[in-house]
Amino acid sequence: MRLKLVPQDTSVDFFRFWRYTFGASMLAMVLSVVAFFMMGLNFGIDFKGGTTIRTEAVQPVDIGAYRAALEPLGFGDVSITEVFDPSFGPDRNVAMVRIQAQEGQEAKTPEQLESIRAALQVLDPTLTFASVDSVGPKVSGELVQSAVISVLLALGAVLFYIWLRFEWQFSVGAVAALVHDVVLTIGLFAALQIRFDLAIIAALLTIVGYSLNDTVVVFDRVRENLIKFKKRPLREVLNLSINDTLSRTVMTSVTTLIALISLFVLGGDVIRGFVFAMIWGIIVGTYSSVFVASVVLYRFGVKRDWTKAAGDTAGTQFGVKEG
Repeated sequence: MRLKLVPQDTSVDFFRFWRYTFGASMLAMVLSVVAFFMMGLNFGIDFKGGTTIRTEAVQPVDIGAYRAALEPLGFGDVSITEVFDPSFGPDRNVAMVRIQAQEGQEAKTPEQLESIRAALQVLDPTLTFASVDSVGPKVSGELVQSAVISVLLALGAVLFYIWLRFEWQFSVGAVAALVHDVVLTIGLFAALQIRFDLAIIAALLTIVGYSLNDTVVVFDRVRENLIKFKKRPLREVLNLSINDTLSRTVMTSVTTLIALISLFVLGGDVIRGFVFAMIWGIIVGTYSSVFVASVVLYRFGVKRDWTKAAGDTAGTQFGVKEG
């Protein structure tokens, strides 16, 4: 007996409300851009420069007391957040202390770190430093630039790859879906003010790869069906192709989400931001493969015959006439 999350043969009309689903996606992208410019990202030390100290103590974390203890040291902007995790016992209280980078200083000196430890241990003698990470202002600026370039290069490589493998209309649809996924992920992080660091950049690139894989599977079936059903309207061929791959898409997404949700719950707070980005990316990536990439392909139209060389009308042989 095999588990089937989706019946083998489905006939869902994914384009019945395409104007509403595509419009909702465009609205979500606009809201994400607004959230990014109005609220900004909560950059981690990787991008802002400074020192992050992870403290562990037996007594409960008192953020106000921690801040008051560190103010006399004169280290500038200090951000303190308590870390909550279901795996922590009552005698394990964790906090993240972020201290801005000082001008002309790449990292806190051992003497400065010891003064921070001493100031906090006055509040709780059991307090220890579980980890200390430092990034200088110059390095953080280079990391921001490298992160932006890496994402743009990934999108450009996808555009070129799909263009060679299929037709330019397919590449536009695939890149539209990827941009949709990246923008919505960044918008969500801006709206929720979740810490944005290098791990999230890694998650974004992973999301790009996952979404592309899902889109290529659908587009491969679209190309096969366009050759097989030359007389059918493009809308019917796209619907048929999505339904043909629906079982595979759902099964892959669900099994991946099961692993990610387990990591989110049990993996600890260190990787929680990365896993959260992945969970969100899997959801929007699966959605965009169907309701963004395919809709863009539907609106642009595509040639119907790959069995012979195309002339000047390549890619525009089947124009969309219906509404």
